[in-house]
Amino acid sequence: MALDAGAATLPEGRIAVFRPGASESWLPEGAEVITGFYPDHAAWTARGFDVARSPEGTYAGAVLFVPRAKALARDLLAQAAALGGPVVVDGAKTDGVESLWKAARKQGEASEAFSKAHGKVFTVTGGDFSAWRLAEGNEAEGGWMTAPGVFSADGPDAGSVLLAEALPAQMKGRVADLGAGWGYLSAAVLEREGVTGVELVEAEWAALEAARSNVPDQRATFTWGDGTQPLAEPVDHVVMNPPFHPARTADPALGASFIASAAASLKPSGKLWMVANRHLPYEAALSAHFGEVKEIGGDTRFKLFSAARPARQGRR
Repeated sequence: MALDAGAATLPEGRIAVFRPGASESWLPEGAEVITGFYPDHAAWTARGFDVARSPEGTYAGAVLFVPRAKALARDLLAQAAALGGPVVVDGAKTDGVESLWKAARKQGEASEAFSKAHGKVFTVTGGDFSAWRLAEGNEAEGGWMTAPGVFSADGPDAGSVLLAEALPAQMKGRVADLGAGWGYLSAAVLEREGVTGVELVEAEWAALEAARSNVPDQRATFTWGDGTQPLAEPVDHVVMNPPFHPARTADPALGASFIASAAASLKPSGKLWMVANRHLPYEAALSAHFGEVKEIGGDTRFKLFSAARPARQGRR
């Protein structure tokens, strides 16, 4: 709409498009998708677009779809601006596009904003945004390596800490950590007796790269993938602190998809170990996919579950 109204323009040629969600219905002519989020990477690849995790080569311009994380949004805008062409920024007000626009106008050259349907579009045409770039790695509380914009970038999440403490002393066989982030739970699993291997499945490339530093154990394998999809080979245990924020509002359906994936990824004798925010209604999903569900602890903010006897229809 902004382009049709003349409020924004893009040059002809190769256009770097940063972080478009798979649900986006339009990309400009000459678009190359830039995203480190596996489900979006896979979706745009399937649609026939050129897709990369980072920009390479020369571009005529860029489009940025504003992510929820403020620091990541600034970092991506700095990357886009460094390419040399105009950067069209598209974001929802609930994702912080208003504050990003105001900050961009102070930092460099940014147009007036085109507003419609709770969103804004503006164009950055010049300025030095290099101060907005973030270091590729970040040493968080406890000496863990994390990455800008990933979940729990400042240190271990309190829910994951609770689950790690509740895991049994013995966990025989192979374990999968779905939505592994930068590897906190997997590191805890590898301390358990009997673990022969841990597969860390994580959709955010930057988080998975941090996990390689945090989990140097040779029994660990790292999969850039979608935790809502069943594993290729069944495992004996699944641990997870599933995400529930694909947008600003909580969406329990995302966590329910992780539960279904866990059931489909477990051997008949396998067990799920899971933490969730206390207000999220996961009990029905757990009961639908497992024959035995127990709440094994928690506090005022989180609840811990173990689940066994994965439903036959849930397995591959």
